[in-house]
Amino acid sequence: MTEEDLEALRAAISACRRCRDQPARGEAYRLPHEPRPVAVLSASARILIAGQAPGLRVHESGLPFNDASGDRLRQWLSVDRAAFYNPQNFAIVPMGFCFPGYDRHGSDLPPRGECAPLWRQRVMDAMPQIELVLAVGRHAQRWHLGKHCPGSMTETVRDWQRCAKSTSGVSVLPLPHPSWRNTGWLRRNPWFEAELLPFLRERVRALTI
Repeated sequence: MTEEDLEALRAAISACRRCRDQPARGEAYRLPHEPRPVAVLSASARILIAGQAPGLRVHESGLPFNDASGDRLRQWLSVDRAAFYNPQNFAIVPMGFCFPGYDRHGSDLPPRGECAPLWRQRVMDAMPQIELVLAVGRHAQRWHLGKHCPGSMTETVRDWQRCAKSTSGVSVLPLPHPSWRNTGWLRRNPWFEAELLPFLRERVRALTI
């Protein structure tokens, strides 16, 4: 795909209003605010960060992972903001492009169901140079790992070595979401920092400029 083709895909994603105008689950599930799709496509990055969906702060700024979760993710990757936001290093494409809103408990809703069926394969086909997908959270893991996604998020991330080796073509590394809500999970699973993060950082160093 040429850069012109990629730019056309970026423009089509930016103009998408499917979750507001044609909600998959009917009018009661219409996105309650103006969509603002957030995705960074790249013709040269070899790493794809596949997140869940933008939070409110990202929705307001248009900059992915522009929040405390992003700070923790950058620490996991051992990169600064300049390297993280350089599209030669990372493509950043969540499973849902728009902020889905909050549930009644004040937590972010899951990614909208309209997004991945419409866009995900087109995005992957547009970036054949991707060598490593960082599947952040359960929704990304289910799509990118498929039958190799064994169960819960914890089970999937714990099985990261097999997951990374079992997918054809592109390597997929499952990660928990870097949200502050997962601080307790990180404490209960010290192997994540001791075993997975060194591997992750080595791969990032090898695949970025």
